[in-house]
Amino acid sequence: MKPKKNPNADIGRNRSLYFLIGLASILFVTWQSLEVKTYEKESDVLDIVQVVDDLKEDVPVTENVITAPPPPPPAAPDVIEIIEDVEEVEETVIESTESSQDTFIEDVVVNVDEVDVDEVEEEIIVPFAIVENAPIFPGCESCPTETERRECFNQKVQEHIKNNLVYPQMALEMRITGRVFVQFVIGPDGKVTHIKKRGPDRLLEKEAQRIIASLPMVTPGMQRGKPTKVAYSIPINFVMQ
Repeated sequence: MKPKKNPNADIGRNRSLYFLIGLASILFVTWQSLEVKTYEKESDVLDIVQVVDDLKEDVPVTENVITAPPPPPPAAPDVIEIIEDVEEVEETVIESTESSQDTFIEDVVVNVDEVDVDEVEEEIIVPFAIVENAPIFPGCESCPTETERRECFNQKVQEHIKNNLVYPQMALEMRITGRVFVQFVIGPDGKVTHIKKRGPDRLLEKEAQRIIASLPMVTPGMQRGKPTKVAYSIPINFVMQ
């Protein structure tokens, strides 16, 4: 037969209640500890300055050095002898180099025959429109008159530009167009020199200079029966179609 226990003597019957009460207590204490605020106490700093009125310093002992007085200057002789000058010194007279109103300058006469004069030929550049005999482009020699030779020259230059023009690729991509004004000189030897260009872009100017520099050698222009330099100008249009 098993012994019966009194239900009031059972210790573990309210353990869940005790557990909840303890857990609530711990949570309350933890919450209060987190909410506690602390403040630093102000500390009073007292500066104390000590001032000493009596300052005693040891004076260093110095030695008094007595220096000897300087020697007296030599005494003057009782008798002074005068020595006469033996050598005579010639004084140098400095004459002024400035001219005065009384100074007369003679005119220098130069013989004309003794002067060498070098003849310098003046460099003359005659425009194409007013030169006496215009340069002749290869293929225009059969033209009978001067007017026809000029027209043939202009036509040959334009044909040369059309046949040799290469539109710069970068200018095509950037869609650069415009007119380039070119001026050049046909020398006494028939060669093209002194090419000057002015246009909207360097790419077009470079191509225009290349075309003019590739012109063939022509018969030079004549002025007063002598070969002369002839200036020629022409515009080159760069247009994209």
